[in-house]
Amino acid sequence: MPPDIRPPDMRPAGAPSTSVLTLVRGRAASLRNLMHGLARQSAPPGELVIAWMQPEPTPDLPDPGCPVRHVHVPGEPLPLAAARNRAAEAAAGDLLIFLDVDCIPASGLVGAYAAAAAGAEGLLLGEVLYLPPEAGPARDDAALDRLGRPHPARPPVPETGLRREPDPGQLWGLSFALSARAWRSVGGMDESFTGYGGEETDFAARLAATGLPIDWVAGARAYHQHHPVHIPPLQHFTPILANAARFRARHGCWCMTYWLGQFRAAGLIDWDDAAPAIRVIRPPTAPEIAASRRPDALFS
Repeated sequence: MPPDIRPPDMRPAGAPSTSVLTLVRGRAASLRNLMHGLARQSAPPGELVIAWMQPEPTPDLPDPGCPVRHVHVPGEPLPLAAARNRAAEAAAGDLLIFLDVDCIPASGLVGAYAAAAAGAEGLLLGEVLYLPPEAGPARDDAALDRLGRPHPARPPVPETGLRREPDPGQLWGLSFALSARAWRSVGGMDESFTGYGGEETDFAARLAATGLPIDWVAGARAYHQHHPVHIPPLQHFTPILANAARFRARHGCWCMTYWLGQFRAAGLIDWDDAAPAIRVIRPPTAPEIAASRRPDALFS
């Protein structure tokens, strides 16, 4: 679709204009599936903003049923916080819907977030079901619902409406939404968090400190496309430690404690919840990192 032609406005009365934002490095097939999912939304987004963390955009992308904006965000290690900030700066919508590139939106996701934002100001969280390796290219909601599994560490979403979430740490970057005004009120994500881990939890904690609520949203479902994971994520050992220490210095508590506990159990660090700092015993070896890769695991 040409960038100057927008689809008919099918938002409910009073619902905000919407921008879907995603970050991409590799994952070409996943991005295409995400875009196919946007093309079948019951309430199409106003635009898709893609933040490319790679030299060139992926060619031959499908039509997502809305205009597409492209921003380029270089950096090593992964510039996740910076990429979200650049995408948000480029977005034109009143409501920013952040969707991980590995997620396929259910047909009602954009509409559910927009309807929730029309009646609530704050951070909105959507349900994510995890797809097994054999899911294949299924794209209709019914097939994906049969295949998808909820993450065991996540609370159930409400059947209707919203449910208040008291724990800012429940924000994961796979699927969430908030107004552009709320995003700007805390300055977006802190770009001193570089590489993997911590930037989302820091953002949620800073947003919660302003008094804005966090709510789970019924109907804003997405499906996480399968890819191999590392258990524990030893390939991100160094940035996880650095970002956990940065979080503790700001907020007085640790984040990513599950992974820190796994690193401790592997004999790599000396740490506990009461510790003022992490003592590195040794970094993981290349064979240990390779052995931690789990092609079959649904959850990390």
